[in-house]
Amino acid sequence: MGRAFQLLGALAGVVGVALGAFGAHGLEGRLPPEMLDVFETAVRYHLYHALALLATAAILARLPSSRLVTAAGWAFLAGIVLFSGSLYLLALTGARGLGAVTPLGGIAFLVGWALLAIAAI
Repeated sequence: MGRAFQLLGALAGVVGVALGAFGAHGLEGRLPPEMLDVFETAVRYHLYHALALLATAAILARLPSSRLVTAAGWAFLAGIVLFSGSLYLLALTGARGLGAVTPLGGIAFLVGWALLAIAAI
């Protein structure tokens, strides 16, 4: 599972950097400043949690059978999709109905970090 999270973390990093560049160079002047801020928040949390996936992979190299660490990795991935994904869509489409999804992604991030803390104990 560690190699899978290493791959997912690396891919999430590639996509996050690409989206960050797109936001900085392709969306300036096309989106209102408040929607650019939303997009930047999505990129920031996306990249933080790409690193969290890589950390999860590294921990799994030492503790390959840890269900808590594995669950943390899946929670980080879910958070990227739900939190950052919903903010990307909100910024690009203005669809406010996605606002209900964003907190679920935030909860997934929190669960991931909590699971890593519990695994450390």
